[in-house]
Amino acid sequence: MTRPQRNTWQREAVRAALAEAHGFVGAQRLHETLRAQGSTIGLATVYRSLAALAEAGEADSLQSPEGENLFRSCATRGHHHHLICRGCGDTRELEARVVEDWAARVGAEHGFSEIEHVVDLFGLCARCREVA
Repeated sequence: MTRPQRNTWQREAVRAALAEAHGFVGAQRLHETLRAQGSTIGLATVYRSLAALAEAGEADSLQSPEGENLFRSCATRGHHHHLICRGCGDTRELEARVVEDWAARVGAEHGFSEIEHVVDLFGLCARCREVA
């Protein structure tokens, strides 16, 4: 059981900046945004706050194809997946049902049960394709 986290001004600043961000964002970029707005928050605090928000279910987290941990303020509670533009970061939340059925079927075909997975799809949105 996780311990409830204190709601500090730093965590509130990160929560607000994350809500204003477009799509998924890394801790360093969010830190730069906060500093540009005059905040004195440290980078390590941004990392810790993002991790705490993700653990509390207030933010989604994923690893980009380049290996960076990215975060996004999430409207959907519960298990779901994302379609993310590699160009601009635009993100669509996807219903999990099709992926859940596929994962269970593949697991069963190989004699596995209690299947867990992480599925995020990356591509280019129509706007970024036009620019490219």
